[in-house]
Amino acid sequence: MLKELALPLLLTAGLIAPTSVVADSDIVLKSVSTDLPDPGRMFEGPGSDAANNNCLACHSAGMVLNQPGLTRDAWAAEVNKMIHAYHAPVEPQDVAAIVDYLARIKGAQ
Repeated sequence: MLKELALPLLLTAGLIAPTSVVADSDIVLKSVSTDLPDPGRMFEGPGSDAANNNCLACHSAGMVLNQPGLTRDAWAAEVNKMIHAYHAPVEPQDVAAIVDYLARIKGAQ
């Protein structure tokens, strides 16, 4: 019986001991706040449907719109990276429309 209780007692002691060490330290926890992009914001204008239906699953519109302007080829590479590297749930028929939209609103100047 004692052998059966030894491991749980050791594990419990290991969880309790560090707590008392932390309580005696000079660590001070402070609350912080941050402004997150507006989750209700959507892409606007002609051609925005494909971006709203696909990109907003992972990104806020504000985050995308704060990116630097890229060439059409660079936007195509970004969209394909999201699909292939990050497994973004982008409908294949929407890829060209997303690239067109991003190149139009955030194309390299």
